[in-house]
Amino acid sequence: MSLLLTRLFLSLVLKPRPAAKERGDVPGWVLITVMTAGLVVAIWAVAGPKLADMLERALDSVTGK
Repeated sequence: MSLLLTRLFLSLVLKPRPAAKERGDVPGWVLITVMTAGLVVAIWAVAGPKLADMLERALDSVTGK
């Protein structure tokens, strides 16, 4: 009985599956990628000068200027 169950299990697990017909929601992923890039650009435009100033002050405090 155990050998029969093992063979049945292996035949189900190792059985080749047909390729999925649906490849996913490509337009949705493109939209998410474009929106994320837009958010990064917008945040960088606003916070870029502040971040550069913070980095410069931090480096100046380390170097002793």
